[in-house]
Amino acid sequence: MNVAVLRRLAAAGLALGLAACVPMPGPAVYGPGQASRAQSVEFGVVESVRDVRIAGYQTGAGAVSGAMVGSIAGSYVGGSWNANAVASIIGAILGGVVGSAMEEGVNARPGVEITIRLESGALVAVVQQPEEPAFRPGDRVRVLSDGVMTRVTR
Repeated sequence: MNVAVLRRLAAAGLALGLAACVPMPGPAVYGPGQASRAQSVEFGVVESVRDVRIAGYQTGAGAVSGAMVGSIAGSYVGGSWNANAVASIIGAILGGVVGSAMEEGVNARPGVEITIRLESGALVAVVQQPEEPAFRPGDRVRVLSDGVMTRVTR
């Protein structure tokens, strides 16, 4: 491989690595847009807790990186300029799809679905990252909501 190819591969790897460093809000982590913002608070009792998987987010870095790597790899297929161009396009498409799926898989994380009977009698379910100690049926909890994001705390 020549130096240009190695540089592109390194750039693709760096973009994918940086995308994995994006912090995700959890039960005890507030995003910048949530700080200094009023939240409604309701009290209730946990009815049930179920393990779930929270799908990963996609920044586009995986698709772009995969497309770059696929295009470069495809450009080495075949013996003629036309064959290399077609293989490069196909490699970019397949690489983008694979890169996107890989990014989402890397960012997926475990979660819990907490069903709560509020004091008002309403039943709500909130999905969030697990918290230690784990919520259990019968626990008295607070449900915080700013109208966009909701979380369960002790």
